[in-house]
Amino acid sequence: MALATIFEKIVGPDANVAFMAYDGSKAGPDGADLAIEVKSPIAVAYLAHAPGELGLARAYISGHIDVHGDLYALLDRMWNITTNDLTTSEKIAAVRSLGVKPLLMRVPPPPQEMRQSALAKLGSRHAKQRDAEAIHHHYDVSNRFYRWVLGPSMAYTCAVFPSQDATLEEAQYAKFDLVARKLDLKPGMRLLDVGCGWGGMVMHAAKHYGVKALGVTLSKQQAEWAQQAIIDAGLQDLAEVRFMDYRDVQETGFDAVSSIGLTEHIGKANVPSYFEFLYGKLRPGGRLLNHCITRPTGKEKTFNKGGFINRYVFPDGEIESVGWLVRQMEDLGFEIRHEENLREHYAKTLRHWCDNLDANWEDAVQEVGMGTARVWALYMAGCIVGFERNKVQLHQVLAVKLDHEGRSGVSLRPALDWP
Repeated sequence: MALATIFEKIVGPDANVAFMAYDGSKAGPDGADLAIEVKSPIAVAYLAHAPGELGLARAYISGHIDVHGDLYALLDRMWNITTNDLTTSEKIAAVRSLGVKPLLMRVPPPPQEMRQSALAKLGSRHAKQRDAEAIHHHYDVSNRFYRWVLGPSMAYTCAVFPSQDATLEEAQYAKFDLVARKLDLKPGMRLLDVGCGWGGMVMHAAKHYGVKALGVTLSKQQAEWAQQAIIDAGLQDLAEVRFMDYRDVQETGFDAVSSIGLTEHIGKANVPSYFEFLYGKLRPGGRLLNHCITRPTGKEKTFNKGGFINRYVFPDGEIESVGWLVRQMEDLGFEIRHEENLREHYAKTLRHWCDNLDANWEDAVQEVGMGTARVWALYMAGCIVGFERNKVQLHQVLAVKLDHEGRSGVSLRPALDWP
């Protein structure tokens, strides 16, 4: 069987994609607007050892496969393989088609892949040292690179678009302000922002609400950037970002806690203790806003050890359903006051990030290398497909720690003030 035809079988003949291979073979419809070019035998070896999502990703990241046309459009057409991977029977059939020779080639994964053996040396999943390395792998890439992708807000979480034509900066401002209003922030209050990134929520709360805000992150580069941004903005009397594990925060009695994009890194086994820790940091009547990626139901796998996202983007990341997360919060004493799904907003956010990466592609490649730039292009385009097709969601859950008499301190119709 011709090589291009084999790749067509792996990707799927209904994707309306053309295929070209280094052996001169071609497959797929003539005149297709999308094409996959198999450039070397190493691509075949990657597919033989890992048929499906991971093998294709390795070949693309390492440059042994090229994509001609829009990457998002390609992943949207082959979404079943990029989000669900192949079944066992399909993998066996693919390996048989590729033959024995590629199986004998020992090709190391691209250097951007997080080796499972390296993580294992740092302890069990979500041990402090291992969490620190996982965060370092993804977030300590380059602040300059992140600035090109994320834009001036340096906000690496789902934005909230007040209108279809809102800019990314307007939407990130709206997100931080929505969180602030849900938490009912007022001058003089104390906010703890766990997993604070580059300090966007911390600075927003300090600047616009007069709140004394503390942010913590496991990324040293993020903490250094955020502290300098705080100084540049003249907010050092109100805002602070520390390079530390949230579990090492000693202060208590906060009026509010925001967790924006951290729960995904906690791990299912640690979620109850995570919410218990945050509960203990709040004063009676204090509020928690938890903003995180979720599964659409409780039936999907929460952790895919061999998946592209786990190997290249978020090592050890685990995603639960919002229903399961809410139950953990309730069982620890939180009262749930509001919940909403923002998955369409995340798809729009990712589109802006993809556009930013495209606009700065040459600079990005020079800064972090072609392999890392391709990881980001592939990951973000694939995530757009995931959010659009309801493979993943983004939920905000507002909870309150009731006072000793069971009072919440929440007004009768607060949602009227939230867009």
